[in-house]
Amino acid sequence: MSELGKGSASCSSSAAPGSDSHRGWLFKWTNYLKGYQRRWFVLSNGLLSYYRTQAEMAHTCRGTINLATAHIDTEDACNIVLSSGGRTYHLKASTEVERQRWVTALELAKAKAIRMMNEQSDDSGDEEPTSQSERTELQGALKILVGKLDDLSTCNDLIAKHGAALQRSLSELEALRVPLEGGEKIKAVNERATLFRITSNAMINACRDFLHLAETHSRRWQRALQYEREQRTHLEETIEQLAKQHNSLERAWREAPTATQGQTPGSCMLSTFVLLGSDGSERPLKEEASDEDEETEYFDAMEDSPAFITVTASQSSQHRRSQSHLSGASGSHATDWNQEQHMTPPYNDLSGREPPPRRQRRTRVPDKPNYSLNLWSIMKNCIGKELSKIPMPVNFNEPLSMLQRLTEDLEYHELLDKAARCDSSLEQMCLVAAFSVSSYSTTVHRTAKPFNPLLGETYELDRREDFGYRSLCEQVSHHPPAAAHHVISQRGWTLWQEITIASKFRGKYLSIMPLGAIHLQFHSSGNHYVWRKVTSTVHNIIVGKLWIDQSGDIEIVNHRSQETCQLKFSPYSYFSRDVPRKVTGVVADGGRQAHYILSGTWDDKMESAKIVHSSRGGSGSEGKQKTVYQTLPPKLLWKKYSLPENAENMYHFSALALTLNEPEEGVALSDSRLRPDQRLMEEGRWDEANSEKQRLEEKQRAVRRRREAEASEALDEGREFEAYQPLWFQQRRNSVTGETSFVYKGGYWEAKERQDWGPCPDIF
Repeated sequence: MSELGKGSASCSSSAAPGSDSHRGWLFKWTNYLKGYQRRWFVLSNGLLSYYRTQAEMAHTCRGTINLATAHIDTEDACNIVLSSGGRTYHLKASTEVERQRWVTALELAKAKAIRMMNEQSDDSGDEEPTSQSERTELQGALKILVGKLDDLSTCNDLIAKHGAALQRSLSELEALRVPLEGGEKIKAVNERATLFRITSNAMINACRDFLHLAETHSRRWQRALQYEREQRTHLEETIEQLAKQHNSLERAWREAPTATQGQTPGSCMLSTFVLLGSDGSERPLKEEASDEDEETEYFDAMEDSPAFITVTASQSSQHRRSQSHLSGASGSHATDWNQEQHMTPPYNDLSGREPPPRRQRRTRVPDKPNYSLNLWSIMKNCIGKELSKIPMPVNFNEPLSMLQRLTEDLEYHELLDKAARCDSSLEQMCLVAAFSVSSYSTTVHRTAKPFNPLLGETYELDRREDFGYRSLCEQVSHHPPAAAHHVISQRGWTLWQEITIASKFRGKYLSIMPLGAIHLQFHSSGNHYVWRKVTSTVHNIIVGKLWIDQSGDIEIVNHRSQETCQLKFSPYSYFSRDVPRKVTGVVADGGRQAHYILSGTWDDKMESAKIVHSSRGGSGSEGKQKTVYQTLPPKLLWKKYSLPENAENMYHFSALALTLNEPEEGVALSDSRLRPDQRLMEEGRWDEANSEKQRLEEKQRAVRRRREAEASEALDEGREFEAYQPLWFQQRRNSVTGETSFVYKGGYWEAKERQDWGPCPDIF
């Protein structure tokens, strides 16, 4: 305890008012020999982590507890007890005031974590009773319970009233001296005591009735809940069996290709599969919708229906056709941007001159070996854990690192080249929005996992001769894994981002949440755009064919003019009549006045339609009023490139992805192209790649242990220890957003010209 008093002066913490972030010194119980030890605690994003020192935050976390499932208790004036999943932290603050600050921050963080977990969960909650009789019975029970509570409240008031009167009578009785008067007072006391007894009996009877009623309905609700759980389990087992049968049907189709020549497995199944309506009649799937279906407005009946409807206007404005916003945007022929006055040339015509000769890049990689893998034996121990902390064989990977996948966002860089030449910032916003969507087009078939970069690993892509830009990525942190990216183009724009990947394996699907902002600035206008990525979900992890979906909202903001673009990635629904992978959006000026409607799919194309008139429409299924936009015919913003021939055997790589790991001279010694396990995997030598991957990971752990020992030694000697610092990036606070992130500090391309790679870390 003397150590607690000694450290109390430095037991400070910091937090923003009402924030779920908090950090400071606390004393943590370790064991009976060492007792309470002083530790640095950090509360952020619903997680409470602790370190021996502040310097350890850069490389080593001693433990983390998830507040969403934690129980918070206080033993005395200064103690806090946290327990979750069999793990318990006994903590002690230096003062009662400090303890209260931590408890308040923990409770706020727990509430926010539970709320976020409920919002992100795909599991449906308890459904309300559907039958009229069940609803009537429930309402009757609730009415009876409310009546009993009113009875208890009335009895409580009467007891208080009669008790006070009885007390006054007893006081008067004690002060009496005349026997006659005393007899009258005693009679009054008896009457009031009788009233008090009757009221008490009434209260007891009401409590007994209330308890009996609550117990009866509690047992019924428990039986109903147990039945629903059994039904849900049975449904999950049925779905799993259907998935296995689906796989068997696909294998059977592959073994008999002559019976279905010219059709893909999906089209073969779609051509024979129909949905039955409630009356038993057959109706075609949404891919085979009839003309009558196209003329019908479904937006009022749809779940999560859009908040607007578009009406495509002809030049005479006499013939209009009202449809859902996506059907209306694609109902007429999509023209190019240059068909409207004052528009810039098409995006694939960059300069009007003959393009310069380009270096011949490779057009294929070795075919992917057909390795068998027991997926369940590896994944069953990964449920609920961070994917980045689980050792995975290369069988799950593709021969690219996460740094190269980040660089792959530049596949449709010509959209930014064209945007840099736009005179209108609203038209520029449309192209930036199309670029933000285009980065997902390569993920539709890419179900393999990229290599996790080693700390200090880099990747450069110099395409100035071909496309006018050069790009640099560096892994700047390992826990949590974070990569910084910087791109500068000779055609008038600069892009930079810091991305941290948070991933959770939830048994049936994998959620990948990219954290961090993407910045884009155009040199001539100074327009500064900021946006964030949406959540990616990999489905059918255990059984069935893997498929990827993108869902969520993107808000793109031009911080110079305050213009915005709201993009919505609709999650796939089997029962929806919408086009799969749909993306919709609205571009508005600084006054929130809408000017363009965006529509398309994240795996194929995006179009924009200029708004010429808007009005308030009818209410939707949830009573929300919709806005009806009258637009010009849509114009094509972006169209996905076709995949190379034989792409299905080359990890479904695009033409750019095939060149990303191509050997190149003069790159840094830490470049991903030089990573041996990744190179061996690309060559098809997977067993050697797995051995090399283990060697590199163990080497990285040894470096981390050495850094921890140096930090501990510096702490013992009372001197400062400098945490790990990236080589080409440094942390700075952005003047526009106010956030701190890693940005390029310069020097890489100059070092490449000199071939001076001495400062590069030895990670391979």
